[in-house]
Amino acid sequence: MGMMQEFKEFAVKGNVMDLAVGVIIGGAFGKIVDSIVGDLIMPLVSKLFGGLDFSNYYVALAGQAAGLSLVEAKKAGAVFAYGNFITVALNFIILAFIIFMMIKQMNRLRKPRPLAAPPATAEDIVLLREIRDSLKRQA
Repeated sequence: MGMMQEFKEFAVKGNVMDLAVGVIIGGAFGKIVDSIVGDLIMPLVSKLFGGLDFSNYYVALAGQAAGLSLVEAKKAGAVFAYGNFITVALNFIILAFIIFMMIKQMNRLRKPRPLAAPPATAEDIVLLREIRDSLKRQA
């Protein structure tokens, strides 16, 4: 079997295609979470902490002047952008929680449901079984 044929078989396997779809959807989902964190959550957190904007928190490492935005400070030299890290870490925590909840729901749906208890055996069948067992013991 040639290498191209092997590659074709590998590429069209169900698992590879599922992975490709998952990566594409995951990328789009990541953008949604970035927007949720950047546009909805971080402004609320900022409001709770007195109007702080975490995305512009940094420590200048190249002697930049105080009060510059993060973009301007990066243009002037190296910065330790811990505010940006806080935002990205919050993105990760939210994304991980959402994925955890999705997997939890999928596992709940996949669990085999307990079978209903079989109906009680009719009394006449129970009596017939007892008679059968008694006859076997006598024989």
